[in-house]
Amino acid sequence: MDLFLFTILFLVLLLSLSLFLISLHPTKTKPKTTIIAPKISHGFKSYPFLGTSLDFLANRHRLLEWATETLTSLPTNTATMYFPGKFNAVVTANPLNVEHILKTNFPNYPKGDIKTTLRDFLGDGIFNIDGDLWKMQRKIASHKFNNRSLRNFVVDSVRFEIQTRLIPLLGHSAKTGKVLDLQDALELFGFDNICKMVFNVDPCCLGLDGSNDLVFMRAFVDASILSIGRLTDGLPFIWNIKRFLNIGSEKRLAESIRIVHNFVENIIQQRLEGKSENYEDILSLFIHAGEENSLEFLRDMVISFILAGRDSTSSALSWFFWLLSSHPIVIRNIRSEIKTVRALNGKTWGDTFDLDELKELNYLHAALSDSLRLYPPVPVDVKECMNDDLLPDRTVIKKGWFIFYHPFAMGRVASIWGEDYEAFRPERWLENGIWRPESPFRYPVFQAGPRICLGKEIAYIQMKFIAASVIQQFDIYPLRKENMPEYIPSLTLRMKNGLPVRVKERNL
Repeated sequence: MDLFLFTILFLVLLLSLSLFLISLHPTKTKPKTTIIAPKISHGFKSYPFLGTSLDFLANRHRLLEWATETLTSLPTNTATMYFPGKFNAVVTANPLNVEHILKTNFPNYPKGDIKTTLRDFLGDGIFNIDGDLWKMQRKIASHKFNNRSLRNFVVDSVRFEIQTRLIPLLGHSAKTGKVLDLQDALELFGFDNICKMVFNVDPCCLGLDGSNDLVFMRAFVDASILSIGRLTDGLPFIWNIKRFLNIGSEKRLAESIRIVHNFVENIIQQRLEGKSENYEDILSLFIHAGEENSLEFLRDMVISFILAGRDSTSSALSWFFWLLSSHPIVIRNIRSEIKTVRALNGKTWGDTFDLDELKELNYLHAALSDSLRLYPPVPVDVKECMNDDLLPDRTVIKKGWFIFYHPFAMGRVASIWGEDYEAFRPERWLENGIWRPESPFRYPVFQAGPRICLGKEIAYIQMKFIAASVIQQFDIYPLRKENMPEYIPSLTLRMKNGLPVRVKERNL
């Protein structure tokens, strides 16, 4: 019955759309056809019966820019979208609204029904759940992430990956003159590293020997892209129909998820059966906590942490290195800071870094922060409204509506960042040479409130270690010259066609 109703709704939508398009293109026998005029509805164009759907579909290839242009043109930086079937949403880049939904009225804005879109891939992992199960996972994970031993473990893992894989790969590219896809290399790096941190498995994806097995990682990437594609594929019933019939993107998604689940479940099963050592990784922490040891629970938890650790760091660093290529002064400042910190710690220019040194790299921290402001790994996030509410900017939101808060647009609001908001300027983050944090509600790159990212400090450690190691030894020259590379609609902000670069080794 559900499929029948979905089909009827789909046909009604197609009929309405067809009539609308016919009215826009009159025939010779009917030269005075009346055109249905759009009306402006809180910033987005809205048509009778079709709401914002036509404008949404017309801008599918540039959703971030489209929403940013609309939000930044409005005094409240907030707009409302209407779709057929009473699917409505508020989109905001207003810090007061962000604080309201992520902190002040947090219980009223859970993940909601949006969870169903990602459930096939993420299941009941920490990033796709609410309520008591989320609280339990959050409590266990927060204990681990606040442990200095984990930070030291991360530094050791990153050091190994940099020295044995990333630096040799960049050196090989420099010596041979071959173009390297830096985004791809960083994603392979991130995948190896997060797998070690989460369940102490090294997939060996990054390397020069050609022995790496990328089946699991490719399936993971495909599952990420196809899952988020459900949100941009039109109305929800479209992907539901494709899923029911097991066709197209839904068939590919099911196969990708099967590969990911099998890989993770095999490792967890060995750990549960005691066929491997006890480790100090995140999986072991959850197993030893004892609250929930089912295979499905542990699998969903592992997948969520891999997703967060792999995609977010590699995305952030890809955009960072792309930005650096057009800002030589920033590169010089980073290198000057590295040289100073090295000297104060009795290190030479080519030595590896330790945790305390990384903490002293304030200018690099500021440069990464400003890059994240402009190109946040998660450019948009969404919650569902449980009960009618009035946002601080006086926008009305109804029960069952979605609310999207928009870090990408927020990084381009003059009232938050000043008239030079478009500029990549690390100095905006420094006070007397020391990095100064911004309110997470003005800068929700790592979320804010009770769900603020547990791995924020770990992410900065990884990014600073990688960036400092690469910048001190190599010059990176991206081949892309456009103002902003195209991106792929995914769970994170990934560059379309990668980040091809040429690498030149520096004389240390």
